[in-house]
Amino acid sequence: MIHPSYTELIETINEGQDIDEAPVISSRYSLVLATSKRARQLIAGAEPKVKVKKGMKPLSIAVEEMYRGEVTILPDETTEDETSEDVE
Repeated sequence: MIHPSYTELIETINEGQDIDEAPVISSRYSLVLATSKRARQLIAGAEPKVKVKKGMKPLSIAVEEMYRGEVTILPDETTEDETSEDVE
C-alpha cells in the first residue's frame, strides 16, 4: 500500500482551508498534476524541502513535501485575457 494514500494526502493539503473556499486539491487528478509539477522542478535542480533518503525518486520527494506541508499549491487563475494583455 502506498503511504500516504491519496485520501490522506488530499485531506492534509486541504487542511486549514476556510469552509467557504474551494479546496486547493479536489481530485486525484489535480493531486497528480501538482506532485508531478513539483517532481519536474526537483529534476530541474530545485532543492528538496524535506530530508531525502538514499534512493528516493523525485516523485517520492514531491509527495513527501506535500504531505508535510513544505510546498504551497497555488491555483492557476490566469485567464486568456490576462495572458494577452501581458504580451502586448
